Amino acid sequence: MTVSAKVAVCRGKDAPFTIEDATLDALRPDELRVRIVACGVCHTDLAVRDGQLPVPLPIVLGHEGAGIVEAVGSAVTAAKPGDRVLMSFNSCGDCPSCAVEAPTYCYNFFPHNWSGTRADGSPTLFRDGAPLHANFFGQSSFATHAIAHQRNVVVVPESAAAIPLERLAPLGCGLMTGAGAVLRSMKVRAGMPVAVFGTGTVGIAAIMAARIAGANPIFAIDINDDRLALARELGATHTVNARDDVAAAIRAACPAGLGYALDTTGIARVIEGAFDLLAPKGKLAMVGASGPEATLAFNETAFMGQGRTVMGVLGGDSDIGPFLHELIDLHVAGRFPFERLIGYFDFDAIDAAVHASETGSVVKPVLRITPE
Repeated sequence: MTVSAKVAVCRGKDAPFTIEDATLDALRPDELRVRIVACGVCHTDLAVRDGQLPVPLPIVLGHEGAGIVEAVGSAVTAAKPGDRVLMSFNSCGDCPSCAVEAPTYCYNFFPHNWSGTRADGSPTLFRDGAPLHANFFGQSSFATHAIAHQRNVVVVPESAAAIPLERLAPLGCGLMTGAGAVLRSMKVRAGMPVAVFGTGTVGIAAIMAARIAGANPIFAIDINDDRLALARELGATHTVNARDDVAAAIRAACPAGLGYALDTTGIARVIEGAFDLLAPKGKLAMVGASGPEATLAFNETAFMGQGRTVMGVLGGDSDIGPFLHELIDLHVAGRFPFERLIGYFDFDAIDAAVHASETGSVVKPVLRITPE
């Protein structure tokens, strides 16, 4: 059975999103049809719009979807009709990374998430009878309805039954990435100093997670003073405007260096500067999206001689289900108050939501798409 939907079509950087009619393909055995209640707007959506990632256009984006399951394929066990679910990235389930519960590094990540079709090349969405690129991160949730997959949906636990889906939606990417970089990738130790470069959604999620981990001190670095003030409210013990002497401020408080540094900016000079601030055995994690030709230079003696670690991080090293449930539990307990980051927009105001994200006036825009 095919189902009609309203979708926001992205045609590139110089074109607005347009709300158009489309039709979902019939479900495969491992797929679910979800009525989308809300979807976060993420930097990765904008990176695709701007041509920074090899994703075909035009396309329906959106990869922080939350909604209600309407139908499931014959092989689906992850959820049932009527369940409230969150959606995240998709993965193959068969490669060496998936075999050790590291699906963010799936060997087949591109065809399952960025190809604009299912991994086998078949479309999930049609417009006027012709295929329309979709299946972005296994969902394409800038839409009233989306096809998701057995491996990228998570049922919201009963402990969060009173929390609206529009609040939970951003957990599927940005919040998961920042918190996971701290709690899973770097495994930050209590009492150790941390610096987070960039205080967008990912950065502030990392700061909240650093407080959960018991890190001290916790530095937030940005050029936006309003975001720095919010970072301090949510866990940062020190804030530094990036226009000032960041290295001097950190060295004054941590003469031995940083135990951990997280870059969310993707700016080479920021990353290289963070590396220079690491203590022996210090760890530097990078989650910012750099250009495809970007390179980094580190001093080999400092790298090897002090046992430093430099790591790339995708999706916070999340295994999706267990970690999203962990973050929901922390939120229910009041320890991960990410609702402070959210500003809500109607679906047809998607361009206003994008503008708010780009100008920094809203840390995490969330689209309200259908009533829960």
